[in-house]
Amino acid sequence: MLETTDKPASRPLDGIRILDFTRVLAGPMSTALLADLGAQVVKVEPPQGDDYRAIGPMKNGQSALFTVMNRNKQSLVLDLKHAHAVAVVHELVRQVDVVVENFRPGVAERLGIGPETLRALNPRLVYVSVSGFGQTGPLAHRPAYDIIVQAMSGLMEATGEPHGAPTLVGEAVSDVVAGLFASWATLAALLQAQRTGTGQHVDVAMFDTTLSFLATSMSRYLFTGQPARRVGNRHPLSAPFGVYRARDGHYALAVLNKKLFDATAAAMGLPELAGDPRFSCDESRSAHEPALRAALEGWSTQHDVAEVVARLEAAGVPAAPIWNIAQALDSEQIRSRGLLSAVDDERLPGLRLPTQPVHFSGALPNRAQRAPALGEHTELLLQSWLGRSSEAIAALREAGALG
Repeated sequence: MLETTDKPASRPLDGIRILDFTRVLAGPMSTALLADLGAQVVKVEPPQGDDYRAIGPMKNGQSALFTVMNRNKQSLVLDLKHAHAVAVVHELVRQVDVVVENFRPGVAERLGIGPETLRALNPRLVYVSVSGFGQTGPLAHRPAYDIIVQAMSGLMEATGEPHGAPTLVGEAVSDVVAGLFASWATLAALLQAQRTGTGQHVDVAMFDTTLSFLATSMSRYLFTGQPARRVGNRHPLSAPFGVYRARDGHYALAVLNKKLFDATAAAMGLPELAGDPRFSCDESRSAHEPALRAALEGWSTQHDVAEVVARLEAAGVPAAPIWNIAQALDSEQIRSRGLLSAVDDERLPGLRLPTQPVHFSGALPNRAQRAPALGEHTELLLQSWLGRSSEAIAALREAGALG
């Protein structure tokens, strides 16, 4: 009987080629997720580079945000204001599976690299557009950054203290959600292209994807006609479900049913709460949340966070300390899950980079390579993909097509 090995031979997206015209966050994140899984992502940059190359924090001249969002990619510099550069794109697109761009609607068409033009050259091409408000609708041409979409989607209005101002979520969540949806949509369109032989134009809007992300707010409005209200550090519908005070800090508590509530009351030595008619069901507990909070914190403020969490966990109640990002990333859990990888980069000794967080049992580990220097792979790609000679590349550079 022949010996077998469980070691896989490839990554899920090995062999997939992507031309990436995106910059800043949402688009680059989507292609980084695909590059992690083996796709060859060629980042096409203008001569001055992606704006994120100059955004801090900086270390040894390298941008943290650019380095993280452009891991595992190659950089090709083309000045798309020159016809010769656009002609190079038209040659390259015949050899790729996907094009991703996040120009404002209409810009790609004016540059000569719009979806109709490129898909005519490669009918199997999946062309993905990521924008603030999509390719259609009265807001399509409105410029958008994460804060604009948070403001207009309802997310900001639902975030903050009840009597305070609408609050920006402390992460570029609209960019991140759009990037995640764009990577998912790219894979779905690739599957259809494989099945049918025909690609398509995929339209991803930060505004749309953020709204889809707001599951609680959307569900509440569709069923009750009431918009979400700001409730601070608690769940808008359930209780006790939020952040509560202990003697030396705060802890998170998540109770979603009567069984867990009874266990919480018992663990805190407050059995009378379990029989209180005000707290008999989730809806009633939410309606009487201030009284319930006062009772819970009357106990928990007599104990340190570690003791509160330990007692609740022993009773099977979901509870946790409040970690900062350093505590989360340096935790044993993250080390065991392999979210961060050590990456060789002479510019950034000791560099660690994240990878997409899903694990595949039938694939090699996710790729972990540094972000490219500006234009680092221009000559290599023009030679290996298009067969350009050194003289031909020099001529393109002389003409201004390569910046």
